[in-house]
Amino acid sequence: MVAFTLELQHALQAIGPTLLLNSDIIRARLGASALDSIQEFRLSGWLAQQEDAHRIVLYQTDASLTPWTVRCLRQADCILIVGLGDQEPTLGQLEQMLENTAVRALKQLVLLHREEGAGPTRTVEWLNMRSWCSGHLHLRCPRRLFSRRSPAKLHELYEKVFSRRADRHSDFSRLARVLTGNTIALVLGGGGARGCSHIGVLKALEEAGVPVDLVGGTSIGSFIGALYAEERSASRTKQRAREWAKSMTSVLEPVLDLTYPVTSMFTGSAFNRSIHRVFQDKQIEDLWLPYFNVTTDITASAMRVHKDGSLWRYVRASMTLSGYLPPLCDPKDGHLLMDGGYINNLPADIARSMGAKTVIAIDVGSQDETDLSTYGDSLSGWWLLWKRLNPWADKVKVPDMAEIQSRLAYVSCVRQLEVVKSSSYCEYLRPPIDCFKTMDFGKFDQIYDVGYQYGKAVFGGWSRGNVIEKMLTDRRSTDLNESRRADVLAFPSSGFTDLAEIVSRIEPPTSYVSDGCADGEESDCLTEYEEDAGPDCSRDEGGSPEGASPSTASEMEEEKSILRQRRCLPQELPGSATDA
Repeated sequence: MVAFTLELQHALQAIGPTLLLNSDIIRARLGASALDSIQEFRLSGWLAQQEDAHRIVLYQTDASLTPWTVRCLRQADCILIVGLGDQEPTLGQLEQMLENTAVRALKQLVLLHREEGAGPTRTVEWLNMRSWCSGHLHLRCPRRLFSRRSPAKLHELYEKVFSRRADRHSDFSRLARVLTGNTIALVLGGGGARGCSHIGVLKALEEAGVPVDLVGGTSIGSFIGALYAEERSASRTKQRAREWAKSMTSVLEPVLDLTYPVTSMFTGSAFNRSIHRVFQDKQIEDLWLPYFNVTTDITASAMRVHKDGSLWRYVRASMTLSGYLPPLCDPKDGHLLMDGGYINNLPADIARSMGAKTVIAIDVGSQDETDLSTYGDSLSGWWLLWKRLNPWADKVKVPDMAEIQSRLAYVSCVRQLEVVKSSSYCEYLRPPIDCFKTMDFGKFDQIYDVGYQYGKAVFGGWSRGNVIEKMLTDRRSTDLNESRRADVLAFPSSGFTDLAEIVSRIEPPTSYVSDGCADGEESDCLTEYEEDAGPDCSRDEGGSPEGASPSTASEMEEEKSILRQRRCLPQELPGSATDA
Protein backbone atom coordinates (compact mmCIF):
# COMPACT_ATOMS: atom_id res chain seq x y z
CA MET A 1 0.00 0.00 0.00
CA VAL A 2 2.86 2.41 0.79
CA ALA A 3 4.47 1.84 -2.61
CA PHE A 4 1.12 2.34 -4.36
CA THR A 5 0.43 5.66 -2.63
CA LEU A 6 3.95 6.92 -3.34
CA GLU A 7 3.64 5.89 -6.98
CA LEU A 8 0.29 7.65 -7.26
CA GLN A 9 1.62 10.74 -5.48
CA HIS A 10 4.46 10.91 -8.01
CA ALA A 11 1.97 10.83 -10.89
CA LEU A 12 -0.37 13.36 -9.25
CA GLN A 13 2.43 15.87 -8.68
CA ALA A 14 2.76 16.22 -12.45
CA ILE A 15 -0.79 17.63 -12.39
CA GLY A 16 -0.65 19.88 -9.34
CA PRO A 17 0.65 20.30 -5.77
CA THR A 18 -0.05 17.02 -3.98
CA LEU A 19 0.15 16.22 -0.27
CA LEU A 20 0.25 12.66 1.04
CA LEU A 21 -1.19 12.12 4.52
CA ASN A 22 -1.30 8.99 6.64
CA SER A 23 -1.71 8.38 10.36
CA ASP A 24 2.05 8.41 11.01
CA ILE A 25 2.48 11.78 9.32
CA ILE A 26 -0.49 13.22 11.24
CA ARG A 27 0.90 12.10 14.60
CA ALA A 28 4.37 13.37 13.75
CA ARG A 29 3.06 16.80 12.79
CA LEU A 30 0.26 17.32 15.27
CA GLY A 31 1.24 15.15 18.18
CA ALA A 32 0.51 11.64 19.39
CA SER A 33 -3.01 12.57 20.50
CA ALA A 34 -3.99 14.27 17.23
CA LEU A 35 -6.32 11.43 16.24
CA ASP A 36 -8.15 11.28 19.58
CA SER A 37 -11.82 12.16 19.51
CA ILE A 38 -11.26 15.23 21.68
CA GLN A 39 -8.99 16.66 18.96
CA GLU A 40 -11.43 16.03 16.10
CA PHE A 41 -12.43 19.66 15.61
CA ARG A 42 -8.84 20.76 15.68
CA LEU A 43 -7.83 18.11 13.14
CA SER A 44 -10.69 19.13 10.85
CA GLY A 45 -9.42 22.69 10.76
CA TRP A 46 -5.88 21.63 9.93
CA LEU A 47 -7.02 19.27 7.16
CA ALA A 48 -9.16 22.05 5.70
CA GLN A 49 -6.05 24.23 5.50
CA GLN A 50 -4.14 21.49 3.66
CA GLU A 51 -6.94 20.92 1.16
CA ASP A 52 -7.03 24.65 0.47
CA ALA A 53 -3.26 24.90 0.04
CA HIS A 54 -2.87 21.86 -2.23
CA ARG A 55 -4.53 20.90 -5.50
CA ILE A 56 -4.73 17.28 -4.34
CA VAL A 57 -4.61 15.67 -0.90
CA LEU A 58 -3.99 11.92 -0.96
CA TYR A 59 -5.24 10.15 2.17
CA GLN A 60 -3.81 6.71 2.95
CA THR A 61 -5.97 4.66 5.30
CA ASP A 62 -4.77 2.24 7.95
CA ALA A 63 -5.07 -1.51 7.46
CA SER A 64 -8.09 -1.63 9.79
CA LEU A 65 -11.06 0.56 10.65
CA THR A 66 -9.22 2.99 12.92
CA PRO A 67 -10.30 6.58 13.67
CA TRP A 68 -7.88 7.73 10.97
CA THR A 69 -9.45 5.37 8.42
CA VAL A 70 -12.90 6.73 9.29
CA ARG A 71 -11.55 10.26 8.90
CA CYS A 72 -10.11 9.42 5.46
CA LEU A 73 -13.44 8.04 4.29
CA ARG A 74 -15.20 11.20 5.46
CA GLN A 75 -12.71 13.56 3.82
CA ALA A 76 -12.39 11.78 0.47
CA ASP A 77 -14.13 12.78 -2.75
CA CYS A 78 -13.12 9.47 -4.33
CA ILE A 79 -12.23 6.20 -2.58
CA LEU A 80 -9.86 3.79 -4.34
CA ILE A 81 -10.30 0.10 -3.58
CA VAL A 82 -6.92 -1.40 -4.49
CA GLY A 83 -6.48 -5.09 -5.25
CA LEU A 84 -4.07 -7.46 -6.97
CA GLY A 85 -5.56 -8.61 -10.26
CA ASP A 86 -4.01 -12.09 -10.12
CA GLN A 87 -5.49 -12.94 -6.72
CA GLU A 88 -8.92 -14.13 -5.66
CA PRO A 89 -11.56 -11.37 -5.65
CA THR A 90 -12.55 -11.86 -2.01
CA LEU A 91 -13.92 -9.01 0.09
CA GLY A 92 -11.60 -7.64 2.76
CA GLN A 93 -12.66 -6.60 6.23
CA LEU A 94 -12.49 -2.90 5.38
CA GLU A 95 -14.55 -3.43 2.23
CA GLN A 96 -17.27 -5.19 4.18
CA MET A 97 -17.40 -2.30 6.64
CA LEU A 98 -17.39 0.21 3.79
CA GLU A 99 -20.34 -1.54 2.17
CA ASN A 100 -22.38 -1.15 5.36
CA THR A 101 -21.51 2.50 5.98
CA ALA A 102 -23.22 5.48 4.39
CA VAL A 103 -20.26 6.94 2.49
CA ARG A 104 -21.35 8.98 -0.51
CA ALA A 105 -17.92 9.41 -2.07
CA LEU A 106 -17.25 7.95 -5.50
CA LYS A 107 -15.74 4.47 -5.23
CA GLN A 108 -13.37 3.09 -7.87
CA LEU A 109 -11.89 -0.40 -8.03
CA VAL A 110 -8.20 -0.37 -9.01
CA LEU A 111 -6.63 -3.71 -9.98
CA LEU A 112 -2.84 -3.94 -10.10
CA HIS A 113 -0.99 -6.15 -12.59
CA ARG A 114 2.67 -6.98 -13.04
CA GLU A 115 4.46 -5.69 -16.13
CA GLU A 116 5.47 -9.16 -17.24
CA GLY A 117 2.17 -10.76 -16.25
CA ALA A 118 -0.83 -11.74 -18.34
CA GLY A 119 -3.68 -9.40 -19.17
CA PRO A 120 -6.68 -8.75 -16.93
CA THR A 121 -9.15 -11.58 -16.36
CA ARG A 122 -12.11 -12.27 -14.06
CA THR A 123 -12.81 -8.57 -13.60
CA VAL A 124 -16.53 -9.32 -13.61
CA GLU A 125 -16.09 -11.42 -10.46
CA TRP A 126 -14.38 -8.52 -8.71
CA LEU A 127 -17.16 -6.14 -9.68
CA ASN A 128 -20.01 -8.51 -8.86
CA MET A 129 -18.75 -8.74 -5.29
CA ARG A 130 -18.50 -4.94 -5.13
CA SER A 131 -21.71 -3.66 -6.63
CA TRP A 132 -21.18 -0.36 -4.81
CA CYS A 133 -18.15 0.45 -6.99
CA SER A 134 -18.97 2.92 -9.74
CA GLY A 135 -16.14 1.84 -12.02
CA HIS A 136 -12.81 0.09 -12.33
CA LEU A 137 -9.33 0.59 -13.76
CA HIS A 138 -6.53 -1.83 -14.63
CA LEU A 139 -2.97 -0.66 -13.93
CA ARG A 140 0.18 -2.28 -15.25
CA CYS A 141 2.66 -1.52 -12.49
CA PRO A 142 6.46 -1.18 -12.50
CA ARG A 143 8.45 -3.90 -10.78
CA ARG A 144 9.50 -1.62 -7.92
CA LEU A 145 5.91 -1.53 -6.68
CA PHE A 146 6.00 -5.26 -5.89
CA SER A 147 9.52 -5.29 -4.42
CA ARG A 148 9.86 -6.25 -0.76
CA ARG A 149 11.75 -3.42 0.89
CA SER A 150 11.73 -1.95 4.36
CA PRO A 151 9.95 1.41 4.74
CA ALA A 152 13.30 3.21 4.95
CA LYS A 153 14.60 1.55 1.77
CA LEU A 154 11.28 2.20 0.06
CA HIS A 155 11.40 5.93 0.81
CA GLU A 156 15.01 6.03 -0.33
CA LEU A 157 14.01 4.40 -3.61
CA TYR A 158 11.15 6.82 -4.22
CA GLU A 159 13.32 9.85 -3.48
CA LYS A 160 15.11 8.96 -6.71
CA VAL A 161 11.78 8.35 -8.46
CA PHE A 162 10.44 11.74 -7.35
CA SER A 163 13.51 13.46 -8.81
CA ARG A 164 12.26 12.50 -12.29
CA ARG A 165 9.07 13.67 -13.95
CA ALA A 166 6.34 11.04 -14.20
CA ASP A 167 5.93 9.28 -17.54
CA ARG A 168 2.71 10.58 -19.09
CA HIS A 169 2.12 7.18 -20.73
CA SER A 170 2.30 5.17 -17.50
CA ASP A 171 -0.87 3.70 -16.06
CA PHE A 172 -0.42 5.68 -12.85
CA SER A 173 -0.39 8.89 -14.88
CA ARG A 174 -3.59 7.70 -16.54
CA LEU A 175 -5.11 7.09 -13.10
CA ALA A 176 -4.01 10.57 -12.01
CA ARG A 177 -5.67 12.16 -15.05
CA VAL A 178 -8.88 10.22 -14.45
CA LEU A 179 -9.02 11.23 -10.77
CA THR A 180 -8.43 14.92 -11.52
CA GLY A 181 -10.77 15.25 -14.50
CA ASN A 182 -8.05 15.48 -17.15
CA THR A 183 -8.96 12.36 -19.13
CA ILE A 184 -8.02 12.29 -22.82
CA ALA A 185 -10.48 10.21 -24.85
CA LEU A 186 -10.14 8.75 -28.32
CA VAL A 187 -13.37 8.28 -30.30
CA LEU A 188 -13.36 6.44 -33.63
CA GLY A 189 -16.21 6.87 -36.08
CA GLY A 190 -17.84 4.38 -38.40
CA GLY A 191 -17.25 4.13 -42.13
CA GLY A 192 -16.51 0.56 -43.18
CA ALA A 193 -13.11 -0.10 -44.72
CA ARG A 194 -12.25 3.60 -44.42
CA GLY A 195 -11.88 2.88 -40.70
CA CYS A 196 -8.55 1.17 -41.43
CA SER A 197 -7.15 4.72 -41.47
CA HIS A 198 -7.90 4.88 -37.73
CA ILE A 199 -4.88 2.67 -37.10
CA GLY A 200 -2.58 4.95 -39.10
CA VAL A 201 -3.76 7.95 -37.09
CA LEU A 202 -3.23 5.93 -33.89
CA LYS A 203 0.35 5.19 -34.91
CA ALA A 204 1.02 8.89 -35.51
CA LEU A 205 -0.68 9.71 -32.19
CA GLU A 206 1.71 7.38 -30.36
CA GLU A 207 4.73 8.90 -32.08
CA ALA A 208 3.56 12.38 -31.09
CA GLY A 209 3.46 11.32 -27.43
CA VAL A 210 -0.27 11.85 -26.84
CA PRO A 211 -1.61 9.50 -24.12
CA VAL A 212 -5.04 7.89 -24.42
CA ASP A 213 -7.10 7.20 -21.29
CA LEU A 214 -10.48 6.21 -22.74
CA VAL A 215 -11.50 4.61 -26.05
CA GLY A 216 -14.89 4.48 -27.72
CA GLY A 217 -16.33 4.04 -31.16
CA THR A 218 -19.09 3.10 -33.52
CA SER A 219 -19.19 0.37 -36.19
CA ILE A 220 -15.66 -0.18 -37.56
CA GLY A 221 -14.51 2.36 -34.96
CA SER A 222 -15.79 0.07 -32.20
CA PHE A 223 -13.75 -2.79 -33.69
CA ILE A 224 -10.49 -0.83 -34.01
CA GLY A 225 -11.07 0.82 -30.62
CA ALA A 226 -11.58 -2.54 -28.90
CA LEU A 227 -8.34 -3.85 -30.40
CA TYR A 228 -6.44 -0.79 -29.19
CA ALA A 229 -8.02 -0.92 -25.72
CA GLU A 230 -6.83 -4.52 -25.46
CA GLU A 231 -3.36 -4.12 -26.97
CA ARG A 232 -2.48 -0.46 -26.22
CA SER A 233 -0.14 -0.67 -29.21
CA ALA A 234 -0.84 0.65 -32.70
CA SER A 235 1.59 -1.86 -34.24
CA ARG A 236 -0.11 -4.86 -32.66
CA THR A 237 -3.53 -3.40 -33.46
CA LYS A 238 -2.50 -3.05 -37.10
CA GLN A 239 -1.33 -6.66 -37.28
CA ARG A 240 -4.56 -8.10 -35.88
CA ALA A 241 -6.80 -5.75 -37.88
CA ARG A 242 -5.01 -6.63 -41.13
CA GLU A 243 -5.63 -10.33 -40.53
CA TRP A 244 -9.32 -9.64 -39.97
CA ALA A 245 -9.56 -7.35 -43.04
CA LYS A 246 -8.03 -10.13 -45.13
CA SER A 247 -10.80 -12.49 -44.02
CA MET A 248 -13.35 -9.89 -45.11
CA THR A 249 -12.12 -10.19 -48.71
CA SER A 250 -13.02 -13.88 -48.85
CA VAL A 251 -15.62 -14.80 -51.47
CA LEU A 252 -16.46 -18.35 -50.43
CA GLU A 253 -17.53 -17.67 -46.82
CA PRO A 254 -20.11 -14.99 -47.68
CA VAL A 255 -21.54 -17.18 -50.44
CA LEU A 256 -21.97 -20.09 -48.05
CA ASP A 257 -23.60 -17.71 -45.54
CA LEU A 258 -26.31 -16.52 -47.95
CA THR A 259 -29.90 -17.09 -46.86
CA TYR A 260 -33.43 -16.34 -47.98
CA PRO A 261 -33.52 -12.53 -47.60
CA VAL A 262 -36.38 -11.97 -45.19
CA THR A 263 -34.42 -10.06 -42.55
CA SER A 264 -31.00 -9.95 -44.19
CA MET A 265 -29.00 -11.34 -47.08
CA PHE A 266 -26.68 -13.32 -44.79
CA THR A 267 -27.29 -15.40 -41.69
CA GLY A 268 -24.48 -13.60 -39.87
CA SER A 269 -22.68 -16.80 -38.85
CA ALA A 270 -19.59 -16.16 -40.98
CA PHE A 271 -19.27 -12.58 -39.77
CA ASN A 272 -19.80 -13.69 -36.17
CA ARG A 273 -16.98 -16.21 -36.50
CA SER A 274 -14.62 -13.59 -37.91
CA ILE A 275 -15.25 -11.24 -34.96
CA HIS A 276 -15.09 -14.06 -32.40
CA ARG A 277 -11.73 -15.22 -33.77
CA VAL A 278 -10.34 -11.78 -32.98
CA PHE A 279 -11.68 -11.27 -29.45
CA GLN A 280 -12.50 -14.81 -28.31
CA ASP A 281 -14.64 -14.67 -25.14
CA LYS A 282 -13.06 -11.56 -23.65
CA GLN A 283 -15.28 -9.25 -21.63
CA ILE A 284 -15.26 -5.47 -22.02
CA GLU A 285 -14.34 -5.23 -18.33
CA ASP A 286 -11.07 -7.09 -19.03
CA LEU A 287 -9.69 -4.51 -21.47
CA TRP A 288 -6.68 -2.49 -20.35
CA LEU A 289 -8.30 0.83 -21.24
CA PRO A 290 -11.86 1.87 -20.37
CA TYR A 291 -13.95 1.24 -23.49
CA PHE A 292 -17.44 1.82 -24.83
CA ASN A 293 -19.28 1.40 -28.10
CA VAL A 294 -22.64 2.49 -29.47
CA THR A 295 -25.45 0.49 -31.04
CA THR A 296 -28.96 1.31 -32.24
CA ASP A 297 -31.69 -0.46 -30.27
CA ILE A 298 -34.50 -0.95 -32.79
CA THR A 299 -36.68 -2.59 -30.14
CA ALA A 300 -36.75 0.52 -27.96
CA SER A 301 -35.87 2.98 -30.77
CA ALA A 302 -33.00 4.33 -28.71
CA MET A 303 -29.24 4.61 -28.58
CA ARG A 304 -27.41 2.05 -26.44
CA VAL A 305 -23.97 2.62 -24.91
CA HIS A 306 -22.14 -0.58 -23.94
CA LYS A 307 -19.44 -0.42 -21.25
CA ASP A 308 -19.57 -4.02 -20.05
CA GLY A 309 -20.46 -7.47 -21.27
CA SER A 310 -19.36 -9.73 -24.13
CA LEU A 311 -16.88 -7.80 -26.25
CA TRP A 312 -17.28 -9.63 -29.55
CA ARG A 313 -21.08 -9.52 -29.41
CA TYR A 314 -21.33 -5.78 -28.85
CA VAL A 315 -18.65 -5.07 -31.45
CA ARG A 316 -20.59 -7.22 -33.90
CA ALA A 317 -23.83 -5.43 -32.97
CA SER A 318 -22.21 -2.04 -33.57
CA MET A 319 -21.16 -3.23 -37.06
CA THR A 320 -24.53 -4.67 -38.12
CA LEU A 321 -25.50 -3.05 -41.41
CA SER A 322 -29.17 -3.23 -42.25
CA GLY A 323 -29.93 -5.64 -45.07
CA TYR A 324 -26.60 -7.43 -44.82
CA LEU A 325 -26.73 -8.89 -41.32
CA PRO A 326 -29.61 -9.67 -38.98
CA PRO A 327 -29.89 -7.59 -35.79
CA LEU A 328 -28.04 -9.06 -32.83
CA CYS A 329 -30.14 -10.06 -29.83
CA ASP A 330 -28.78 -8.42 -26.70
CA PRO A 331 -27.90 -11.26 -24.28
CA LYS A 332 -29.00 -9.05 -21.36
CA ASP A 333 -32.54 -8.10 -22.34
CA GLY A 334 -33.18 -9.61 -25.78
CA HIS A 335 -33.47 -6.24 -27.55
CA LEU A 336 -32.47 -6.12 -31.21
CA LEU A 337 -29.28 -4.14 -31.83
CA MET A 338 -28.08 -2.63 -35.10
CA ASP A 339 -25.17 -0.51 -36.31
CA GLY A 340 -24.56 2.46 -34.01
CA GLY A 341 -23.90 4.67 -37.02
CA TYR A 342 -27.63 4.99 -37.59
CA ILE A 343 -27.95 7.07 -34.44
CA ASN A 344 -24.47 8.38 -33.47
CA ASN A 345 -21.63 7.74 -35.88
CA LEU A 346 -19.03 9.73 -33.92
CA PRO A 347 -19.95 9.48 -30.20
CA ALA A 348 -17.63 12.15 -28.84
CA ASP A 349 -20.49 13.42 -26.67
CA ILE A 350 -20.63 10.04 -24.92
CA ALA A 351 -16.93 10.24 -24.06
CA ARG A 352 -17.49 13.75 -22.73
CA SER A 353 -20.34 12.54 -20.51
CA MET A 354 -17.97 9.88 -19.12
CA GLY A 355 -15.64 12.58 -17.79
CA ALA A 356 -13.23 13.26 -20.66
CA LYS A 357 -11.72 16.74 -20.69
CA THR A 358 -10.45 16.42 -24.26
CA VAL A 359 -11.89 14.16 -26.96
CA ILE A 360 -9.89 13.33 -30.09
CA ALA A 361 -12.60 12.34 -32.59
CA ILE A 362 -11.68 10.73 -35.93
CA ASP A 363 -14.40 10.80 -38.57
CA VAL A 364 -14.25 8.36 -41.49
CA GLY A 365 -17.89 8.55 -42.56
CA SER A 366 -18.73 8.96 -46.20
CA GLN A 367 -18.88 12.39 -47.80
CA ASP A 368 -21.98 12.19 -49.93
CA GLU A 369 -21.57 12.91 -53.62
CA THR A 370 -24.35 15.18 -54.83
CA ASP A 371 -23.76 14.84 -58.59
CA LEU A 372 -25.86 11.68 -59.02
CA SER A 373 -27.68 10.49 -62.12
CA THR A 374 -31.44 10.83 -62.48
CA TYR A 375 -32.84 7.48 -63.54
CA GLY A 376 -36.60 7.97 -63.11
CA ASP A 377 -39.10 6.18 -60.91
CA SER A 378 -37.60 2.70 -61.13
CA LEU A 379 -34.16 1.24 -61.59
CA SER A 380 -33.07 -1.99 -63.25
CA GLY A 381 -29.93 -3.60 -61.96
CA TRP A 382 -29.39 -5.21 -65.36
CA TRP A 383 -29.42 -1.79 -67.00
CA LEU A 384 -26.82 -0.56 -64.50
CA LEU A 385 -24.69 -3.63 -65.14
CA TRP A 386 -24.81 -3.00 -68.89
CA LYS A 387 -23.82 0.64 -68.39
CA ARG A 388 -20.84 -0.40 -66.31
CA LEU A 389 -19.67 -3.16 -68.66
CA ASN A 390 -20.13 -1.19 -71.87
CA PRO A 391 -17.04 1.01 -72.33
CA TRP A 392 -18.85 3.26 -74.84
CA ALA A 393 -21.92 3.92 -72.68
CA ASP A 394 -22.30 7.08 -70.62
CA LYS A 395 -21.33 6.53 -67.00
CA VAL A 396 -24.21 6.43 -64.54
CA LYS A 397 -23.60 7.64 -60.99
CA VAL A 398 -25.89 5.57 -58.79
CA PRO A 399 -24.89 4.42 -55.27
CA ASP A 400 -24.76 0.70 -54.57
CA MET A 401 -26.34 -0.91 -51.50
CA ALA A 402 -23.25 -0.58 -49.30
CA GLU A 403 -22.92 3.10 -50.13
CA ILE A 404 -26.61 3.68 -49.46
CA GLN A 405 -26.23 2.14 -46.00
CA SER A 406 -23.23 4.34 -45.33
CA ARG A 407 -25.16 7.43 -46.44
CA LEU A 408 -28.05 6.51 -44.16
CA ALA A 409 -25.68 6.24 -41.21
CA TYR A 410 -24.20 9.64 -41.97
CA VAL A 411 -27.47 11.47 -42.74
CA SER A 412 -29.26 10.22 -39.62
CA CYS A 413 -26.67 11.75 -37.29
CA VAL A 414 -25.49 14.76 -39.31
CA ARG A 415 -26.88 17.17 -36.74
CA GLN A 416 -25.07 15.41 -33.91
CA LEU A 417 -21.87 15.45 -35.95
CA GLU A 418 -22.08 19.20 -36.45
CA VAL A 419 -22.51 19.71 -32.71
CA VAL A 420 -19.44 17.58 -32.03
CA LYS A 421 -17.34 19.41 -34.63
CA SER A 422 -18.15 22.81 -33.12
CA SER A 423 -17.69 21.81 -29.46
CA SER A 424 -14.79 23.23 -27.47
CA TYR A 425 -13.79 19.90 -25.93
CA CYS A 426 -13.42 18.05 -29.25
CA GLU A 427 -10.41 17.84 -31.56
CA TYR A 428 -12.09 16.83 -34.82
CA LEU A 429 -9.98 14.94 -37.39
CA ARG A 430 -10.92 13.64 -40.82
CA PRO A 431 -8.31 11.83 -42.95
CA PRO A 432 -8.61 12.22 -46.75
CA ILE A 433 -10.18 8.80 -47.36
CA ASP A 434 -13.17 9.78 -49.53
CA CYS A 435 -11.84 7.89 -52.54
CA PHE A 436 -12.26 4.54 -50.75
CA LYS A 437 -15.47 2.53 -50.61
CA THR A 438 -17.15 1.03 -47.58
CA MET A 439 -16.13 -2.54 -48.50
CA ASP A 440 -12.57 -1.82 -49.72
CA PHE A 441 -10.96 -4.03 -47.07
CA GLY A 442 -8.53 -5.36 -49.66
CA LYS A 443 -6.86 -1.91 -49.69
CA PHE A 444 -5.98 -2.07 -46.00
CA ASP A 445 -2.33 -0.98 -46.31
CA GLN A 446 -3.17 1.87 -48.65
CA ILE A 447 -5.89 3.21 -46.36
CA TYR A 448 -3.60 2.79 -43.33
CA ASP A 449 -0.87 4.86 -45.00
CA VAL A 450 -3.32 7.66 -45.76
CA GLY A 451 -4.29 7.83 -42.08
CA TYR A 452 -0.67 7.69 -40.92
CA GLN A 453 0.53 10.50 -43.18
CA TYR A 454 -2.46 12.62 -42.24
CA GLY A 455 -1.85 12.00 -38.54
CA LYS A 456 1.85 12.90 -38.79
CA ALA A 457 0.98 16.22 -40.41
CA VAL A 458 -1.74 17.08 -37.87
CA PHE A 459 0.13 16.05 -34.73
CA GLY A 460 3.31 17.72 -35.95
CA GLY A 461 1.33 20.96 -36.03
CA TRP A 462 -0.01 20.21 -32.56
CA SER A 463 3.52 19.82 -31.21
CA ARG A 464 4.63 23.12 -32.71
CA GLY A 465 1.53 24.89 -31.41
CA ASN A 466 1.70 23.43 -27.87
CA VAL A 467 -1.71 21.81 -28.34
CA ILE A 468 -0.53 18.59 -26.70
CA GLU A 469 0.85 20.43 -23.67
CA LYS A 470 -2.45 22.26 -23.27
CA MET A 471 -4.27 18.92 -23.29
CA LEU A 472 -2.08 17.71 -20.45
CA THR A 473 -2.33 20.93 -18.42
CA ASP A 474 -4.65 20.78 -15.45
CA ARG A 475 -7.19 23.53 -16.00
CA ARG A 476 -8.25 23.62 -12.36
CA SER A 477 -4.69 24.14 -11.13
CA THR A 478 -4.21 26.93 -13.66
CA ASP A 479 -7.45 28.63 -12.64
CA LEU A 480 -6.55 28.22 -8.96
CA ASN A 481 -3.13 29.80 -9.44
CA GLU A 482 -4.59 32.70 -11.41
CA SER A 483 -7.26 33.22 -8.75
CA ARG A 484 -4.67 33.28 -5.98
CA ARG A 485 -2.49 35.66 -7.97
CA ALA A 486 -5.46 37.97 -8.45
CA ASP A 487 -6.27 37.83 -4.74
CA VAL A 488 -2.70 38.75 -3.85
CA LEU A 489 -2.78 41.72 -6.21
CA ALA A 490 -6.15 42.91 -4.94
CA PHE A 491 -5.63 42.16 -1.24
CA PRO A 492 -1.89 41.82 -0.58
CA SER A 493 -2.28 41.48 3.20
CA SER A 494 -5.27 39.12 3.23
CA GLY A 495 -5.43 35.33 3.22
CA PHE A 496 -7.66 32.33 3.83
CA THR A 497 -9.16 31.74 7.24
CA ASP A 498 -12.08 29.89 8.71
CA LEU A 499 -13.63 29.24 12.10
CA ALA A 500 -11.72 26.03 12.71
CA GLU A 501 -8.42 27.75 11.96
CA ILE A 502 -9.22 30.59 14.38
CA VAL A 503 -10.18 28.29 17.21
CA SER A 504 -7.30 25.83 16.78
CA ARG A 505 -3.71 26.88 16.33
CA ILE A 506 -1.55 24.06 15.00
CA GLU A 507 2.07 24.14 16.12
CA PRO A 508 3.78 20.80 15.31
CA PRO A 509 7.07 19.94 17.02
CA THR A 510 9.86 21.95 15.45
CA SER A 511 12.21 18.96 15.50
CA TYR A 512 10.04 16.93 13.13
CA VAL A 513 11.53 16.15 9.72
CA SER A 514 9.02 15.04 7.07
CA ASP A 515 9.60 11.46 6.04
CA GLY A 516 8.44 10.54 2.56
CA CYS A 517 7.00 13.96 1.75
CA ALA A 518 8.34 16.49 -0.69
CA ASP A 519 10.66 19.08 0.77
CA GLY A 520 9.43 22.60 1.11
CA GLU A 521 5.77 21.74 1.33
CA GLU A 522 5.05 24.03 4.27
CA SER A 523 6.57 25.47 7.41
CA ASP A 524 5.49 23.87 10.67
CA CYS A 525 7.34 26.29 12.93
CA LEU A 526 4.98 29.28 12.88
CA THR A 527 1.26 29.52 12.57
CA GLU A 528 -0.29 31.75 9.93
CA TYR A 529 -1.37 34.15 12.67
CA GLU A 530 2.18 34.66 13.86
CA GLU A 531 3.39 35.21 10.30
CA ASP A 532 0.61 37.64 9.44
CA ALA A 533 0.86 39.52 12.72
CA GLY A 534 4.35 40.82 12.00
CA PRO A 535 6.24 42.92 14.55
CA ASP A 536 3.05 44.22 16.13
CA CYS A 537 2.13 40.74 17.37
CA SER A 538 5.53 39.23 18.05
CA ARG A 539 6.03 37.36 21.32
CA ASP A 540 8.72 37.78 23.91
CA GLU A 541 10.29 34.87 25.76
CA GLY A 542 7.59 35.02 28.42
CA GLY A 543 4.92 34.56 25.80
CA SER A 544 3.13 37.91 26.31
CA PRO A 545 2.21 39.98 23.24
CA GLU A 546 4.12 43.18 22.67
CA GLY A 547 2.74 46.38 21.23
CA ALA A 548 -0.83 45.12 21.11
CA SER A 549 -3.06 48.18 21.27
CA PRO A 550 -6.83 48.34 20.90
CA SER A 551 -8.06 49.35 17.47
CA THR A 552 -9.68 52.71 17.02
CA ALA A 553 -13.13 53.04 15.50
CA SER A 554 -11.71 54.27 12.21
CA GLU A 555 -9.25 51.39 12.04
CA MET A 556 -12.05 48.91 12.68
CA GLU A 557 -14.12 50.37 9.88
CA GLU A 558 -11.12 50.17 7.57
CA GLU A 559 -10.57 46.53 8.47
CA LYS A 560 -14.21 45.66 7.84
CA SER A 561 -13.99 47.15 4.37
CA ILE A 562 -11.27 44.72 3.33
CA LEU A 563 -12.55 41.28 2.26
CA ARG A 564 -11.49 38.45 4.61
CA GLN A 565 -8.83 40.65 6.28
CA ARG A 566 -7.14 38.98 9.22
CA ARG A 567 -6.82 40.81 12.50
CA CYS A 568 -4.08 40.54 15.06
CA LEU A 569 -5.40 38.26 17.80
CA PRO A 570 -4.40 38.24 21.48
CA GLN A 571 -2.47 35.25 22.70
CA GLU A 572 -5.45 33.64 24.43
CA LEU A 573 -9.07 33.60 23.38
CA PRO A 574 -11.91 32.49 25.62
CA GLY A 575 -12.78 28.90 24.76
CA SER A 576 -9.83 28.34 22.39
CA ALA A 577 -8.24 24.92 22.07
CA THR A 578 -4.95 24.31 23.76
CA ASP A 579 -1.81 24.07 21.66
CA ALA A 580 -0.39 20.69 20.86
